[in-house]
Amino acid sequence: MRIRHKPWARPELEACPFFVPQPHEQMGHWTELFPEPEKPLYVELGCGKGGFISQAAPAHPEINFIAMDIKNEMLVLAKRKLEAAYAEKGEAPDNVRIAIQNIERIDTAWDEHDRADRIYINFCNPWPKGKHKKRRLTHTRQLVSYKKFLRGQLWFKTDDDELFDESFEYFAEAGFRIVYSTRDLHVESPYENFVTEHEKMFTEEGKNIKFLIAEPIKEDKNGI
Repeated sequence: MRIRHKPWARPELEACPFFVPQPHEQMGHWTELFPEPEKPLYVELGCGKGGFISQAAPAHPEINFIAMDIKNEMLVLAKRKLEAAYAEKGEAPDNVRIAIQNIERIDTAWDEHDRADRIYINFCNPWPKGKHKKRRLTHTRQLVSYKKFLRGQLWFKTDDDELFDESFEYFAEAGFRIVYSTRDLHVESPYENFVTEHEKMFTEEGKNIKFLIAEPIKEDKNGI
Protein backbone atom coordinates (compact mmCIF):
# COMPACT_ATOMS: atom_id res chain seq x y z
CA MET A 1 0.00 0.00 0.00
CA ARG A 2 1.40 3.37 -1.05
CA ILE A 3 1.46 5.93 1.73
CA ARG A 4 0.55 9.47 0.72
CA HIS A 5 3.11 12.16 1.37
CA LYS A 6 2.17 14.39 4.29
CA PRO A 7 4.22 17.62 4.22
CA TRP A 8 3.45 18.32 7.87
CA ALA A 9 4.87 15.00 9.11
CA ARG A 10 8.58 15.82 9.08
CA PRO A 11 8.24 19.26 10.72
CA GLU A 12 6.12 17.70 13.47
CA LEU A 13 8.77 15.07 14.03
CA GLU A 14 11.55 17.66 14.04
CA ALA A 15 9.78 19.42 16.91
CA CYS A 16 9.56 16.21 18.93
CA PRO A 17 12.15 15.95 21.75
CA PHE A 18 12.46 12.16 21.44
CA PHE A 19 12.90 12.11 17.64
CA VAL A 20 16.34 11.21 16.19
CA PRO A 21 16.61 13.07 12.84
CA GLN A 22 19.99 11.71 11.68
CA PRO A 23 20.37 8.06 12.75
CA HIS A 24 23.73 7.63 11.02
CA GLU A 25 25.20 10.22 13.39
CA GLN A 26 24.34 7.97 16.34
CA MET A 27 26.39 5.01 15.14
CA GLY A 28 28.27 3.69 18.16
CA HIS A 29 26.42 6.04 20.50
CA TRP A 30 22.76 4.98 20.66
CA THR A 31 22.72 4.34 24.38
CA GLU A 32 23.97 7.86 25.00
CA LEU A 33 20.60 9.26 23.88
CA PHE A 34 19.06 8.28 27.20
CA PRO A 35 19.31 9.78 30.70
CA GLU A 36 20.12 6.30 32.02
CA PRO A 37 22.23 4.65 29.30
CA GLU A 38 23.03 1.63 31.47
CA LYS A 39 19.48 0.29 31.13
CA PRO A 40 18.80 -2.55 28.68
CA LEU A 41 18.14 -1.28 25.16
CA TYR A 42 15.33 -2.81 23.08
CA VAL A 43 14.92 -1.89 19.41
CA GLU A 44 11.82 -2.26 17.22
CA LEU A 45 12.61 -2.44 13.51
CA GLY A 46 9.71 -1.27 11.36
CA CYS A 47 7.45 0.20 14.04
CA GLY A 48 4.73 1.40 11.64
CA LYS A 49 2.04 3.43 13.38
CA GLY A 50 3.42 2.64 16.81
CA GLY A 51 0.90 0.10 18.04
CA PHE A 52 3.59 -1.95 19.76
CA ILE A 53 6.06 0.66 20.97
CA SER A 54 3.31 2.87 22.45
CA GLN A 55 2.39 -0.02 24.74
CA ALA A 56 5.78 -1.57 25.46
CA ALA A 57 7.82 1.53 26.28
CA PRO A 58 5.43 3.11 28.82
CA ALA A 59 4.91 -0.31 30.45
CA HIS A 60 8.64 -0.82 31.00
CA PRO A 61 10.38 2.32 32.34
CA GLU A 62 13.28 0.08 33.41
CA ILE A 63 14.14 -0.45 29.72
CA ASN A 64 15.23 2.02 27.01
CA PHE A 65 13.48 1.66 23.66
CA ILE A 66 14.24 2.77 20.10
CA ALA A 67 11.60 2.44 17.37
CA MET A 68 12.56 2.83 13.72
CA ASP A 69 10.59 3.11 10.49
CA ILE A 70 11.33 4.23 6.95
CA LYS A 71 8.42 6.67 6.56
CA ASN A 72 7.89 10.05 8.23
CA GLU A 73 4.17 9.56 7.68
CA MET A 74 4.18 6.38 9.77
CA LEU A 75 6.61 7.54 12.43
CA VAL A 76 4.63 10.68 13.16
CA LEU A 77 1.64 8.50 14.05
CA ALA A 78 3.85 6.45 16.36
CA LYS A 79 5.03 9.70 17.93
CA ARG A 80 1.44 10.76 18.64
CA LYS A 81 0.55 7.40 20.15
CA LEU A 82 3.58 7.55 22.39
CA GLU A 83 2.73 11.06 23.55
CA ALA A 84 -0.82 9.99 24.37
CA ALA A 85 0.32 6.88 26.22
CA TYR A 86 2.84 8.73 28.39
CA ALA A 87 0.40 11.58 29.03
CA GLU A 88 -2.13 9.06 30.30
CA LYS A 89 0.44 7.85 32.81
CA GLY A 90 1.50 11.39 33.68
CA GLU A 91 5.10 10.63 32.75
CA ALA A 92 7.70 11.96 30.32
CA PRO A 93 8.90 9.70 27.47
CA ASP A 94 12.46 9.60 28.77
CA ASN A 95 13.01 5.92 27.93
CA VAL A 96 12.01 5.98 24.24
CA ARG A 97 13.39 7.42 21.00
CA ILE A 98 12.03 7.20 17.45
CA ALA A 99 14.07 7.44 14.26
CA ILE A 100 13.66 7.41 10.48
CA GLN A 101 15.68 4.53 9.10
CA ASN A 102 15.60 2.22 6.08
CA ILE A 103 15.96 -1.10 7.89
CA GLU A 104 17.44 -2.71 4.79
CA ARG A 105 20.38 -0.34 5.31
CA ILE A 106 20.62 -0.75 9.08
CA ASP A 107 24.40 -0.98 8.82
CA THR A 108 24.51 2.73 7.96
CA ALA A 109 23.38 3.54 11.51
CA TRP A 110 24.36 0.58 13.69
CA ASP A 111 27.63 -1.33 13.97
CA GLU A 112 29.53 -3.62 16.33
CA HIS A 113 30.17 -0.72 18.73
CA ASP A 114 26.43 -0.46 19.42
CA ARG A 115 24.33 -2.62 21.70
CA ALA A 116 20.77 -3.87 21.37
CA ASP A 117 19.71 -6.25 24.11
CA ARG A 118 16.62 -7.23 22.16
CA ILE A 119 15.24 -6.67 18.65
CA TYR A 120 11.54 -6.75 17.82
CA ILE A 121 10.20 -7.34 14.29
CA ASN A 122 6.41 -7.18 14.25
CA PHE A 123 4.30 -7.91 11.15
CA CYS A 124 6.86 -6.80 8.61
CA ASN A 125 6.13 -6.81 4.88
CA PRO A 126 6.19 -10.49 3.78
CA TRP A 127 7.43 -9.65 0.27
CA PRO A 128 5.92 -12.84 -1.24
CA LYS A 129 7.37 -12.53 -4.76
CA GLY A 130 10.60 -14.43 -5.24
CA LYS A 131 12.58 -11.47 -6.57
CA HIS A 132 11.57 -9.38 -3.55
CA LYS A 133 12.22 -11.89 -0.74
CA LYS A 134 15.69 -10.52 -0.07
CA ARG A 135 13.94 -7.37 1.21
CA ARG A 136 12.34 -9.23 4.10
CA LEU A 137 13.47 -7.98 7.49
CA THR A 138 14.17 -11.58 8.50
CA HIS A 139 16.17 -12.40 5.36
CA THR A 140 19.62 -13.90 5.92
CA ARG A 141 21.49 -10.77 4.84
CA GLN A 142 19.47 -8.65 7.28
CA LEU A 143 20.01 -11.05 10.16
CA VAL A 144 23.76 -10.97 9.55
CA SER A 145 23.64 -7.17 9.89
CA TYR A 146 21.68 -7.38 13.14
CA LYS A 147 24.20 -9.82 14.62
CA LYS A 148 26.81 -7.06 14.66
CA PHE A 149 25.02 -5.22 17.45
CA LEU A 150 22.48 -7.69 18.89
CA ARG A 151 23.57 -8.85 22.33
CA GLY A 152 20.42 -10.78 23.21
CA GLN A 153 17.33 -12.12 21.46
CA LEU A 154 15.25 -11.29 18.40
CA TRP A 155 11.46 -11.54 18.82
CA PHE A 156 9.51 -11.98 15.58
CA LYS A 157 5.74 -11.95 14.99
CA THR A 158 3.85 -12.43 11.74
CA ASP A 159 0.52 -13.58 10.35
CA ASP A 160 2.16 -14.84 7.14
CA ASP A 161 2.73 -18.61 6.96
CA GLU A 162 5.27 -18.55 4.13
CA LEU A 163 7.34 -15.79 5.70
CA PHE A 164 7.34 -17.59 9.04
CA ASP A 165 8.34 -20.95 7.56
CA GLU A 166 11.07 -19.55 5.32
CA SER A 167 12.45 -17.40 8.13
CA PHE A 168 13.58 -20.57 9.92
CA GLU A 169 15.93 -21.16 6.98
CA TYR A 170 17.18 -17.59 7.16
CA PHE A 171 17.91 -17.82 10.88
CA ALA A 172 19.86 -21.04 10.40
CA GLU A 173 21.85 -19.59 7.49
CA ALA A 174 22.69 -16.46 9.50
CA GLY A 175 23.93 -18.38 12.53
CA PHE A 176 20.95 -18.05 14.86
CA ARG A 177 19.28 -20.70 16.94
CA ILE A 178 15.55 -20.80 17.65
CA VAL A 179 14.84 -20.51 21.38
CA TYR A 180 11.05 -20.71 21.11
CA SER A 181 8.41 -20.84 18.40
CA THR A 182 4.65 -21.21 18.11
CA ARG A 183 2.19 -21.12 15.26
CA ASP A 184 -0.57 -19.78 17.52
CA LEU A 185 0.73 -17.08 19.84
CA HIS A 186 -2.65 -16.35 21.41
CA VAL A 187 -3.15 -19.93 22.55
CA GLU A 188 0.15 -21.25 23.83
CA SER A 189 2.85 -18.61 24.36
CA PRO A 190 4.03 -17.88 27.92
CA TYR A 191 5.66 -14.60 26.84
CA GLU A 192 4.43 -11.05 27.28
CA ASN A 193 2.55 -9.89 24.20
CA PHE A 194 1.31 -6.42 23.30
CA VAL A 195 -1.50 -6.80 20.78
CA THR A 196 -1.36 -4.27 17.94
CA GLU A 197 -4.03 -3.10 15.51
CA HIS A 198 -2.61 -5.35 12.81
CA GLU A 199 -2.66 -8.28 15.19
CA LYS A 200 -6.31 -7.69 16.06
CA MET A 201 -7.22 -7.38 12.39
CA PHE A 202 -5.41 -10.57 11.37
CA THR A 203 -6.93 -12.48 14.28
CA GLU A 204 -10.42 -11.32 13.34
CA GLU A 205 -9.73 -12.59 9.82
CA GLY A 206 -9.10 -16.03 11.29
CA LYS A 207 -5.32 -15.99 10.89
CA ASN A 208 -3.11 -17.44 13.59
CA ILE A 209 -0.32 -15.22 14.84
CA LYS A 210 3.07 -16.89 14.49
CA PHE A 211 5.87 -16.02 16.90
CA LEU A 212 9.46 -17.03 17.49
CA ILE A 213 12.46 -16.04 19.57
CA ALA A 214 15.94 -16.46 18.10
CA GLU A 215 19.41 -15.61 19.29
CA PRO A 216 22.85 -15.57 17.66
CA ILE A 217 24.89 -18.71 18.15
CA LYS A 218 27.96 -17.76 20.15
CA GLU A 219 31.32 -18.83 18.76
CA ASP A 220 33.89 -20.39 21.06
CA LYS A 221 37.41 -19.05 21.39
CA ASN A 222 38.49 -21.03 18.35
CA GLY A 223 35.77 -19.42 16.21
CA ILE A 224 33.78 -22.64 15.93
